[in-house]
Amino acid sequence: MVRVSSAEFQKNFGRYQDVALTQAVTVTRNGRDRTVLISSDEYHRLKRRDRRVMTLEDFSPEDLAAIEKAQPPAEAASYNDEVA
Repeated sequence: MVRVSSAEFQKNFGRYQDVALTQAVTVTRNGRDRTVLISSDEYHRLKRRDRRVMTLEDFSPEDLAAIEKAQPPAEAASYNDEVA
């Protein structure tokens, strides 16, 4: 990932558009991350992933066995009264 100040980003916008085709460009302001420029392909990939709903068929038998064996941590017992 490339990090660049907002001033540098404004001066060389076209260059950073090209860079964003292959890697994310983080734009900073006052030394803090402010925005990230990514390619439209990457944006659409992330949006599709956001909306993906998994079904039981998406899990392997090993995944399902691990889920069945999983135990909640002891501190989770404090939420038992919320499940009624």
